[in-house]
Order: sequence, then C-alpha cells, then structure tokens
Amino acid sequence: MKVNEEEKKLLSEAIDKMNEGLDSFIGFYNESEEDKAIIDFSEETIKTIEKAIEVYGKEEVTSKINTIVKEVLSFLPTKKDETSGKNK
Repeated sequence: MKVNEEEKKLLSEAIDKMNEGLDSFIGFYNESEEDKAIIDFSEETIKTIEKAIEVYGKEEVTSKINTIVKEVLSFLPTKKDETSGKNK
C-alpha cells in the first residue's frame, strides 16, 4: 500500500490511539475481580426481594436487608478466642 506523508502521519496517530485504548483495556482486565455472591438466596427469597424493590425501591430494601442481617449476626463473637469459649 502506498501512502503519502500526511496519510502516513494519520495512520501513525490512529495506531497510537488504538494502542492507548488497548492499554486501557489491559489495565481494566488486570484490575478486574470475579464477582461472587456472598449468599445464595432461594428463588422464593429472590422473588420476595424483587417485589419489595418494586414497592419500596432498591435503596430502601437494601438498607432494610443490611440492617436485618447486621442485627441477626450481631450475636457472633468479635474475637477468635471467644468462639471456643476460652478467655486468654
């Protein structure tokens, strides 16, 4: 393929921009993490949550679920030693 100086300059600039874009994609890929669910809800629970979101909105339901989970799990010991019943 024959190109003049202007076309060669434009091609070079295009290649530079493509390389910058590719570097960005590589950076995003390298920084990515697998999205894992912490808890697997049953289908019935998922349907109930979806209905609640329709009625009350996602923010409200998220806030309530977080409050409930924190309260239910508040009985957990805060130190590893407390799980075995031994005090050091």
